[in-house]
Amino acid sequence: MKNPNYTILVCNSYRITGSSQGFCSKNGAVSLLEYLTEECSDRGIDAVVTTTACLNLCSQGPIVVIQPNNYWYGGVTADKVDIILDYLEKGEPVKKFLIE
Repeated sequence: MKNPNYTILVCNSYRITGSSQGFCSKNGAVSLLEYLTEECSDRGIDAVVTTTACLNLCSQGPIVVIQPNNYWYGGVTADKVDIILDYLEKGEPVKKFLIE
């Protein structure tokens, strides 16, 4: 098995206790995870999509991180996912969505 081209991390606000109770989770991170997985598959993007614990950027959530590019996106919605993946296919970040 080869490594995927991308690892896409979706903050799901998990805490040490194992519960997801933060901003990202309450604002649609779970549905983003499902949508990103389906879109990557439909587009043929070789990626693993997974959740993370809290990334400590709650005021900018939901957060999506794309590795190995180190693109950190904030305020991600399903509409933004489409744009992010369009740009990823071109090998470029969506600069206006990046967390700085």
